[in-house]
Amino acid sequence: MTLAPTLKSPHDPMMTPPTILLVEDDGALRTLTARALRQSGFNVLTAATGAEMWVTLREATVQLIVLDIMLPGTSGFDLFRRLRRESDVPIIFVSARGSEEDRVLGLELGADDYLAKPFSTRELAARVSAVLRRGGGSETGQEGAADGRASDLVRFDGWQVSLARRELRSPNGAIVDLTGAEFDLLSTFLGYPQRVLGRERLMELSRSRIGDSSDRSIDVLVSRLRRKLQAEGSEPPIVTVRGVGYMFRAEVTRG
Repeated sequence: MTLAPTLKSPHDPMMTPPTILLVEDDGALRTLTARALRQSGFNVLTAATGAEMWVTLREATVQLIVLDIMLPGTSGFDLFRRLRRESDVPIIFVSARGSEEDRVLGLELGADDYLAKPFSTRELAARVSAVLRRGGGSETGQEGAADGRASDLVRFDGWQVSLARRELRSPNGAIVDLTGAEFDLLSTFLGYPQRVLGRERLMELSRSRIGDSSDRSIDVLVSRLRRKLQAEGSEPPIVTVRGVGYMFRAEVTRG
């Protein structure tokens, strides 16, 4: 299986278009969606089942997977869990099951986005582009570092964040893996340190969109981010303000 970590913009004619794997069992919808993604500048491979997905992944390099949840045989959630054991390739869930419980489960598993059916193919293409930009930000960040610009660096409690590279480093220098939604939420907190932010305000400020956001979706994201920010023997910088929302209590410095 070859899941490429390097992502390129589908809109730059000088670069190879990213390859998207669309896993969808509905033949008509699969054809329509694949055609729309190709018209948006992506190279698209398709699979109708989990078994076909694994065959495709063994034969091709993909930069993102659009994964239907309700597949014959094995569910998209089960396929996601196995994929995550083998790769960090970005994954967008699509499903006719648009309930809050399913969106929250997708968040808890670590999906990069979740889109409920029926959806606009233009919206799907826009979300694919957004996820790829988040994953491909490292090239821009490396150029900035080479130029000696450090204005994108943010520090708190020994942690360091590169906004250009979308990278979080722990106090011991280790890179902490964040999903796109988690990084967007962290960036929001860093922009408003030591201020109480309500759930609705967090949803408004965050760039990420995981399906139809809800209070519970934000709570799940905050919980995941808080766990990742909890270094050994220290309290996480995100605190709950009962009945109001959350506050990033750490002092934030830039540059």
